[in-house]
Amino acid sequence: MPPTDASTGAGPGPRLGDGADDTLDLRLSGELLTLFREDELASVPSRADPGTGSADLLDSPAAWGPVTTPAGRFQLVPVRMERDLPLITRWMNDPAVASFWELAGPDSVTAAHLRGQLDGDGRSIPCLGVLDSIAMSYFEIYRADLDPLARHYPARPHDTGIHLLIGGVADRGRGVGSTLLNAVADHILDQRPRCTRVIAEPDLRNTPSVSAFLSAGFRYSAEVDLPDKRAALMIRDRALRHLL
Repeated sequence: MPPTDASTGAGPGPRLGDGADDTLDLRLSGELLTLFREDELASVPSRADPGTGSADLLDSPAAWGPVTTPAGRFQLVPVRMERDLPLITRWMNDPAVASFWELAGPDSVTAAHLRGQLDGDGRSIPCLGVLDSIAMSYFEIYRADLDPLARHYPARPHDTGIHLLIGGVADRGRGVGSTLLNAVADHILDQRPRCTRVIAEPDLRNTPSVSAFLSAGFRYSAEVDLPDKRAALMIRDRALRHLL
């Protein structure tokens, strides 16, 4: 597994790989970030009816819809390989990002990472973070209680984890990461009523990432030794939400 997050998010724990830092400088010369029309953002599948027993493991992030944040209108849009692979690959090849996510290389490297989730059982969902119709970040929303991470901390049923990478240099170093982490954590708690905690495990070396989680209302719980990093276990509690 690649370590943490790059750009303020939390990288994948023992599972997938992540990394990025609010202060990292990613240059996408000549590249226009993916634009999403309002009708495309709305054309996500409806949530399965919980009464039918067909609800997925993460309560259908595709159907969660947009939220308003201090940074703009934000929505998680599940990754489509044919549309999003070039953009995500380019982000993963930034040296600062690669030092945490360890996914530098050709499209096939990123594709294999994404395919492991897209073809899996739904316990991890890769998404683009779309802010004011521009794809500017990459998220993985995952069931921490069903992940190998659960072997390293006292997991509770329906614990939900976040990995985050901020892709655009213009969105780094000005608090956007903390704003989005706060919004997504709230979104998870709103949309997943059985989830009592949102979890993250940034690399302890990734000080900007740990700081971003703290600014987003997560508390530092413990240091945990994961297979390829020493991580800060960060927890956002539903019970303390009214105090944030």
